[in-house]
Amino acid sequence: QVDRFLYHMRLSDDTLLDIMARFQAEMQRGLGKDTNPTASVKMLPTFVRAIPDGSEHGEFLSLDLGGSKFRVLKVQVSEEGKRNVQMESQFYPTPNEIIRGNGSELFDYVADCLADFMKTKGLKHKKLPLGLTFSFPCRQTKLEEGILLSWTKKFKARGVQDTDIVKCLTKAIQKHKDIDVDILALVNDTVGTMMTCAYDDPYCEVGVIIGTGTNACYMEDMSNIDLVEGDEGRMCINTEWGAFGDDGALEDIRTEFDRELDLGSLNPGKQLFEKMISGLYLGELVRIILLKMAKVGLLFGGKKSSALHTKGKIETRHVAAMEKYKEGLANTREILTDLGLEPSEADCLAVQQVCTIVSFRSANLCAAALAAILTRLRENKKLVRLRTTVGVDGTLYKIHPQYPKRLHKVVRRLVPNCDVRFLLSESGSTKGAAMVTAVASRVQAQRRQIDKVLALFRLTQEQLKGVQSKMRTELEYGLKKDTHLLATVKMLPTYVCGMPDGTEKGKFLALDLGGTNFRVLLVKIRSGRKSVRMYNKIFAIPLEIMQGTGEELFDHIVQCIADFLDYMGLKGAQLPLGFTFSFPCRQTSIDKGILIEWTKGFKATDCEGEDVVDMLREAIKRRNEFDLDIVAVVNDTVGTMMTCGYEDPNCEIGLIAGTGSNMCYMEEMKNIELVEGDEGKMCINTEWGGFGDNGCIDDIRTQYDRKVDEGSLNPGKQRYEKMTSGMYLGEIVRQILIDLTKQGLLFRGQISERLRTRGIFETKFLSQIESDRLALLQVRRILQQLGLDSTCEDSIVVKEVCGAVSRRAAQLCGAGLAAVVEKRREDQGLEYLKVTVGVDGTLYKLHPHFSRILQETVKELAPRCDVTLMLSEDGSGKGAALITAVAKRLQQAQKEK
Repeated sequence: QVDRFLYHMRLSDDTLLDIMARFQAEMQRGLGKDTNPTASVKMLPTFVRAIPDGSEHGEFLSLDLGGSKFRVLKVQVSEEGKRNVQMESQFYPTPNEIIRGNGSELFDYVADCLADFMKTKGLKHKKLPLGLTFSFPCRQTKLEEGILLSWTKKFKARGVQDTDIVKCLTKAIQKHKDIDVDILALVNDTVGTMMTCAYDDPYCEVGVIIGTGTNACYMEDMSNIDLVEGDEGRMCINTEWGAFGDDGALEDIRTEFDRELDLGSLNPGKQLFEKMISGLYLGELVRIILLKMAKVGLLFGGKKSSALHTKGKIETRHVAAMEKYKEGLANTREILTDLGLEPSEADCLAVQQVCTIVSFRSANLCAAALAAILTRLRENKKLVRLRTTVGVDGTLYKIHPQYPKRLHKVVRRLVPNCDVRFLLSESGSTKGAAMVTAVASRVQAQRRQIDKVLALFRLTQEQLKGVQSKMRTELEYGLKKDTHLLATVKMLPTYVCGMPDGTEKGKFLALDLGGTNFRVLLVKIRSGRKSVRMYNKIFAIPLEIMQGTGEELFDHIVQCIADFLDYMGLKGAQLPLGFTFSFPCRQTSIDKGILIEWTKGFKATDCEGEDVVDMLREAIKRRNEFDLDIVAVVNDTVGTMMTCGYEDPNCEIGLIAGTGSNMCYMEEMKNIELVEGDEGKMCINTEWGGFGDNGCIDDIRTQYDRKVDEGSLNPGKQRYEKMTSGMYLGEIVRQILIDLTKQGLLFRGQISERLRTRGIFETKFLSQIESDRLALLQVRRILQQLGLDSTCEDSIVVKEVCGAVSRRAAQLCGAGLAAVVEKRREDQGLEYLKVTVGVDGTLYKLHPHFSRILQETVKELAPRCDVTLMLSEDGSGKGAALITAVAKRLQQAQKEK
């Protein structure tokens, strides 16, 4: 009979899965900017961004306002290698006249209790951080601020709604001149529960309260929270799930008993989900049902007592007592007798059954909403199986003998792909508020230290102007005969005196050596139509050859050429050849290049001071298989400029931002004191990587730059390149990460063996980590490959470090480029210069922000120059062929003269 009477309160698994889907849709609505105002589940951002990591320490105060009692707590958190929390607390009553009176009186009362507690504990002389657990819906815009949306439970203090709770409390505390506290955090009891449990179990990322009221919170990805700026990391969301169904979404689930209970409550039409679940209402629900059953003659022989007619006479503690194993029946008889009833054995059993159905429905509904949250967490993390912990608190969960078991069972049935541990919060949400405060003060302190490191990489406008002006000075030094030998920017004449004019034609061979890969190309140029066809093959240069003898290196190069000619069926062909050789060379003609020094990891012996064209010719002779006409030796920067110049006649600057960093440009012959003649222009290979080797930019070099320099193959050399190029940026980041980890600011202070390895943090990781499309989850994966077990917060810091290092690189590069374009403008006596810069290099091509920051910097520092950056699609190999073609054309013209 009871089952039939309460048929609608029994929920099948299908119904629960349906409720779960409805709740997921409500969560989504609550998170969206446009849908939040009308969403019943408010999904309030809490500004709690991190859970405890075990390094928190210090003394904290905590207040808990929201239940039948008010509590003040002192929490001592100590590190000492193990998590240790000591607490002293005091409960104070919350009389009805205070919680339903005037708002200012309520906060004065709270401040008086706090002052009393501090006096009895001897804390009045200390300045302490304080966390406030405030278990009512608040809209927060930061951690230490919260606007009360509405009172719930039995609270009704006037003049508090729509005001900032922290301000109200601060004002009340300030009346006590002898206490000094700093309110760092306002948290919901649900958040407090999650934080308390997370201190003991780092897997805890959900908090649930099943007590007087009910609510849940969980860690959501920032990228899904429309209401808060920023996409990085996670933030705890207070769902305020008690209001689920206030928009009518649960009408098919609600029964006549729920409707009657709601009408008689303090807030009709509000918190409808909570009214079907929480401890404030379960006893009343049972009373309404028993009264109805008695009225229709199903209980107590149709007799009713005045107590049964009285609202609030059956409490949730009575429901729990009646459901107790073994003693439940005796308890039921006693409770019903106290209500002035004379129950039979059958009545007692029937009442027990009513209690079971009501509390079981509560556990079922709770499980459905919780399953929705767990599914969301799993999907956010893109996991097949989720391992997580749910922190739980609340009197209903604690005192009801069957509740936890029922809840756990249903949750596991609804989400079989989640391994869930339920952890009871032993010391309640007040400890949690202290933990939030502890985490907030840890994060504040850590943030200050991290910001201090990152600040070293932030260059002001003045500093960038300083770099521009010093670069300009060095360019002039390098061009002049008297100062050239001392200049750090070598300004090497390339003997490339003309740009392509479109009449070039023929077949050319091009070589490209400058990194770990060596390219051989056949380039076919058809005149007039600006049509170039290329065929190429890439060969690896093993480390032992890069760092062996010069003879071995050039024999390897010739072997690669032979393989290519074979592959192309050109074994006996006589072809003009252009050699892109991306290392600093001193040239005395277009086909002579004396290697000044190796860079980028090359160390082949007997090459520095030698003509690389002669070395190549000798190796071809030793091979004695083919004859090639080496017309030009060019730097990759020059090749890049020529490739782009073929497409755009405005291009007279070449920039490489890749493994290395360099720049070339067309200079007026009259300014080049090292070369005879004043007519026309010649391309100058600046070799600007050595800028600063005289100490002129030491003021912006950091301890990390010095570390990278000391550990490099050429200490003290190429200092500008070491701050701007792909070969070094990853290494700078690695040095910073090691330092931050040693300071305990990253990876829980644990440095992995791999992180200790030089060169392990490649620059490509910067491009990947800073990619806008890359979620922090993938950043964590990249770090995991390096043996680093990172939290979400670690990933954010790593991303910031990468951003700071690459941003500085792009800005420094921009300052150097601004010096060159300004020089070109002034040399030509122009008010305004329009120029194109041909750019190549992996850093420029692959990094998501490098090119934009470079362009912005040039615009700021050279406002009277309209600079177009043109990406060289075909690289410097095509450029070498074009230079060879131009050289051939100029040779021919000379002959005809």
